[in-house]
Amino acid sequence: MADSKELQQIVEQAVAQVFDRQLPKLQAELVARVLAELPVPAAPAGGAQTGAGSATQANLVQALASIHAGTTQKEILRALLDAGSLYGARVALFVVRAGAASGWQGRGLGEENAVKDFPLDMTAGPAAHAYQNRTATPANIAEMDRRFVEQFGGPENEQILVLPLVLKDKVAALLYADGGADGVLDGPSLEVLVLDTSVWLEVVSLRKQTQRDSGDAPTPASVERAAVAAPVQTVSTFSDPFAAHTPKHIAPEPTPETEPAAEVVEVAVHSAAANAAASAPAAAADPFAGMSPEDADTHRKAQRFARLLVDEIKLYNQAKVAEGRRNRDLYDRLKEDIEKSRSTFQKRYGNTVAASGDYFQKEVVRSLAEDDYSVMGANFRK
Repeated sequence: MADSKELQQIVEQAVAQVFDRQLPKLQAELVARVLAELPVPAAPAGGAQTGAGSATQANLVQALASIHAGTTQKEILRALLDAGSLYGARVALFVVRAGAASGWQGRGLGEENAVKDFPLDMTAGPAAHAYQNRTATPANIAEMDRRFVEQFGGPENEQILVLPLVLKDKVAALLYADGGADGVLDGPSLEVLVLDTSVWLEVVSLRKQTQRDSGDAPTPASVERAAVAAPVQTVSTFSDPFAAHTPKHIAPEPTPETEPAAEVVEVAVHSAAANAAASAPAAAADPFAGMSPEDADTHRKAQRFARLLVDEIKLYNQAKVAEGRRNRDLYDRLKEDIEKSRSTFQKRYGNTVAASGDYFQKEVVRSLAEDDYSVMGANFRK
């Protein structure tokens, strides 16, 4: 029995470490994937970008930032609808459950809850095609659910678009969009928004899993950043749509008893196998091997908490990090964020046995400066 518990602790620590390492990579991959999907605006003969195209791309980047400001499923999906209304005069989100689609919220179709609980026909038309093929489906309004058209009408130019929101290789929701009276419908931008939303929902899910595994709650700094970045929204009485309408074929948001994303599971399995194969050398290399289990656990949690704090700084200040590294004045550019996070770390671990490890300082240099003290600048205290 003791061996079983010890093995469970080893696996749990391996999985938590994998989450810590993989989360920044997932965030970077998300940014790269979204940027790769950005529509390239047409340029005039001279090769310069048009003002309208530049403004469109800037608006899309801002829309993506509003989605990333969400920290819950409801906030993220509301941000998707708000952003989507910039590229489609009328948009609506339908949550899929057991092959049936139920309305959640909309924009441009009357009140935002006008579509709530509307049963969208999934047996034919663009909704069925988008669901079955997991691909954006343009169509004519005449092909749309007749009851939907009778209740909400159609766009002036009769062109619509239905997009699947895919989570863990399953369609969790459908986004309907049309151009309304003005014919405003930007399909490529809407595809980017839906792709970004699906990936960000999984990233947020992984982040919550990491916090649960490490025993750490969201920091005041992260809450403050989200409050600053989030767009102003009206208060909604709706519950979390994926909690209230979770499709049976969609894996629930990860909990300590459920599996994380497949890619992370694969990495965790390899990590656990490597640890098992080299258990003796790994134990010898453990810097906390000579400590009591309680002290070692505190040190490990302090390390993970420091990584989370610094990862947040990187996530919300990517441009400043790049500029600071080039100009070797990284601390001056990020001083407020660094010191605020340092204070958060000190309040939690400054009076514990982990204080001697100076983990936050080490993580700042390791992660932000890539182990080069000179990149931080002359004003950074060593």
